[in-house]
Amino acid sequence: MELLENSGRECRMIAYLSNLMIPMVIFGIVILALSTKIDMFAAFTKGAKDGFKVVYEILPTLIGLMLAVGILRTSGILDVVGDILAKPLSVIGFPSQLVPLSLVKMFSSSAATGLLLDIFKKFGTDTYEGLLASILMSCSETIFYTISVYLLATGNNKEKPFQKTGWILPGALVCTLAGMIASVIIVKIM
Repeated sequence: MELLENSGRECRMIAYLSNLMIPMVIFGIVILALSTKIDMFAAFTKGAKDGFKVVYEILPTLIGLMLAVGILRTSGILDVVGDILAKPLSVIGFPSQLVPLSLVKMFSSSAATGLLLDIFKKFGTDTYEGLLASILMSCSETIFYTISVYLLATGNNKEKPFQKTGWILPGALVCTLAGMIASVIIVKIM
């Protein structure tokens, strides 16, 4: 009973602190701006204007990525890839049902969230598949989206933005693979 009371007290404290974080950050920014005599409104409007320019430049890429993910998801190609990889992945304990989630997460977090909910409905949240899917979602990144946004926002060869990726994509893919392996290990330890 005492353990429940302590955990309830800790949860209330965390909720209280999390409710204070945003006002504290805003208050800190205002204090910093006033102490350095920065025109906050001008800085805010300039930042918003620059942000809209970036959104305008990357919008076609975002639409293309969302369209491609939608086509892949509805076509059933991801399920076929999962079936093909079922045997090799079963050796390391990676369920083939999570292959579509792992692939889609590299392109779109919102589409991956939809797949995650489907996994929860099918297997449950406390199953091996549900736990592994949850950890996969938290330790992976939408690498293709992030790379495209970064390269377009930095003006890296706007005519052919993906020509000078260098080691960005291989490094991101290796990190994603490491995250997948770590997820399997963590769930097996749990």
